[in-house]
Amino acid sequence: MKKYLYTAIWGVFIWFFATLFFILLGEYVLYSPGTNAFILSTVLLLVGTGLFLLGASCLYLKFDQSHYASLKFGLVGTFIGLTLDTFSLANYQLIFPNLDDSQVIAFTAWMSSAYALYLLIPVLIYIFRDKSV
Repeated sequence: MKKYLYTAIWGVFIWFFATLFFILLGEYVLYSPGTNAFILSTVLLLVGTGLFLLGASCLYLKFDQSHYASLKFGLVGTFIGLTLDTFSLANYQLIFPNLDDSQVIAFTAWMSSAYALYLLIPVLIYIFRDKSV
């Protein structure tokens, strides 16, 4: 269990960074679902999220060089983030006071796709890293 503590700390850090981003900038980057602005902003947010997760995954792998490190990063990080987001969404009035209900829905849509990336990117890193060895 101790060997997952370091990975869990990374997961908390990534969750905190993403949550802080939306606390500070959410009202400016989240739009009501069903609008063109929603689609464009969500796509741009997901591209940025993918690049951030790719960078975070590569940085994590510099510290954890075990064979399944990227998979551990994706699974543990997703578990930690989803657990913490359950509480942040349940208390969104306190966590995201500047967001209206439609923006919280937009955040939830982004969040669902972001966690798919959080699982997919480490798997792809594992596959491509394994082929090159």
